Amino acid sequence: MGRGKIERVFETIQQQFMVEVTGDEQHPARHPVAGLEELNDLLDPWVRTVYHARVHSETGETPQARYQAAGPPARPEPALLREAFCWSVIRLVRKTATVALEGNVYCVDPFLAGRKVELVFDPFDLTQVTVYWAGRKVGTAVPQVIGRHAHPKAPPDEDPAPAALTGIDYLALITGADQAGRGEQLNLAALDGGDDPGHSEEQGGGDEGGGDEEGRR
Repeated sequence: MGRGKIERVFETIQQQFMVEVTGDEQHPARHPVAGLEELNDLLDPWVRTVYHARVHSETGETPQARYQAAGPPARPEPALLREAFCWSVIRLVRKTATVALEGNVYCVDPFLAGRKVELVFDPFDLTQVTVYWAGRKVGTAVPQVIGRHAHPKAPPDEDPAPAALTGIDYLALITGADQAGRGEQLNLAALDGGDDPGHSEEQGGGDEGGGDEEGRR
């Protein structure tokens, strides 16, 4: 059922939104877009004013009204959030009230002997295992023999490999493109006819010096 609901969303977007911006040679798009940014600018108001404002056939409410009626979302408790990312397996409790998990041995409540239980655990820490039976929590499994602290299928907690150097000066390319977009830098000398202010000042200084020299003579 969940998969069908997800596919229905894509079907609605395809039939009511994408049909407006896509096309072919025989049937051109009614509103062609130039790029991803423009596509997002069109999708956002469509979702808010059309999709979220339409009454849902199952709930009898619009998605926007239903979302607002629920109030601000509550933050999940840390313990509940941690449990949401745990893994679980079904195991048969031995007559000795023990269960095995990836080579480790744990003790459980004796009344579970001979019953199937669900073991819920953090794949990165096999020293803490919670036991569920008949859909309810019945305690924790006490470690007896721990030979493995992490599940073998748990993704390694390693830093990604450094990116390979390409030899391209990325920042220089960005700076050059920015300068090209801005145009040439402002030439202050061009404001007074193109003369170099420094050169004119030197010439003026020479004339003044000549006058002083002539006066001393």
